[in-house]
Amino acid sequence: MMVGWGGNNGSTLTASILANKQGISWETRKGPQSANYYGSLMMASTVKLGVDAQLKDVYVPFNEVVPMAHPNDVVIGGWDISSLSIGDAMRRAQVLPVDLQRRVYDELAQLKPLPSVYYPDFIAANQEDRADNLIGGTKQEQLDHLRKDIREFKQANGLDRVIVMWTANTERYADIAAGVNDTADNLLQSIANGHAEVSPSTLFAVASILEGAPFVNGSPQNTLVPGVIDLAERERSFVGGDDFKSGQTKIKSVLAEFLVNAGIKPLAITSYNHLGNNDGYNLSAPAQFRSKEISKSSVVDDMVGANNLLYKKNEHPDHTIVIKYVPSVGDSKRALDEYVSEIFMGGLNTISIYNTCEDSLLASPLIIDLFMMTELMTRVTYRSGDDTEWRPFHSVLSILSYMLKAPVVPPNTPVVNALAKQRMAMENIMRAFVGLAPNNEMLLEHKAFH
Repeated sequence: MMVGWGGNNGSTLTASILANKQGISWETRKGPQSANYYGSLMMASTVKLGVDAQLKDVYVPFNEVVPMAHPNDVVIGGWDISSLSIGDAMRRAQVLPVDLQRRVYDELAQLKPLPSVYYPDFIAANQEDRADNLIGGTKQEQLDHLRKDIREFKQANGLDRVIVMWTANTERYADIAAGVNDTADNLLQSIANGHAEVSPSTLFAVASILEGAPFVNGSPQNTLVPGVIDLAERERSFVGGDDFKSGQTKIKSVLAEFLVNAGIKPLAITSYNHLGNNDGYNLSAPAQFRSKEISKSSVVDDMVGANNLLYKKNEHPDHTIVIKYVPSVGDSKRALDEYVSEIFMGGLNTISIYNTCEDSLLASPLIIDLFMMTELMTRVTYRSGDDTEWRPFHSVLSILSYMLKAPVVPPNTPVVNALAKQRMAMENIMRAFVGLAPNNEMLLEHKAFH
């Protein structure tokens, strides 16, 4: 179930899964195009399983290392503050080719989002015109309503598991305050009291946890306040976040790691992007932009901290982020990055990148990956040493970090942003599930005399 189902990501994902499920093709200027799952780590990439008798690498699809749910088998639903059908929301988004829209519209027009929660203080004022599909009442009544929605969706569709994904607008940051949202009990009491610092996304997270449904936050705000994590741990439910990592930040997490590991010292990283979709419209408000700025700015921290030959304690490169709303470019976000680095003998090296990101077409496959990995983790238990009891993994799913800009991790756990390390962790954990040793690239069999 997606919160913000009628947004660009939700409508694009729903249409795309339908096209894949039904094997739909459509006409383009270059000829027929068939539906695919490109951009999904789970559905369109491979993992090295080992070597064969001739010492040649053997690769398998990522989703075949262990049994995983297939996106074609998923039942999709959700909430939105806009009452538009998913078919009309897809047309409003202007992401998918017109011929594909024609082929899926009639079926998507039958899908209507459930009423959602809207607090004007948390998202930009420019979103008010969309807000015609709302749950009324107190925050406690809204929480009870959301819990009922989750139960009824699960029962009506005969589902084994419901996973809730926040794909809605970026909210402002909530204030973390003692006695308000710092513990599970305080947070639940704050909801009962209608406290102003309980955000819509936190309300959805709490509803999901109490219904045993994993919750993943795909936006940059601090949905997973300490009280949410405390509640998830207590209920043995799963949460993950924050912020889909699709374009500019994903490249940054690769390039910054390359530079620092090569002994090159980034001095300044300047990132500019402009976009014209509703996400950009919402981010044109200062408080919502600040949430995005925070999630984007932390992506190089662990890489810088790993090299004390280049950086003194508490030294960081200058890191500037700019986002502008330009309606005419629509969902086709433009991202410009400049990396200025110190090289040998005080020289300077500048790398400039211009990246046109089809925003929703990059983000939608991440939602698939997050769903597939989260669903898998609900079926995994472990034990170690002499333990006789099988336990689930920690409630905070740091294994999802590859897909997220600002990974939330369990308390007192290091945050890893380097993309290669994130993928390696996911790959090797999945290998452990089937009793395989971690992958390494020593290739000793090719480096020694035989």
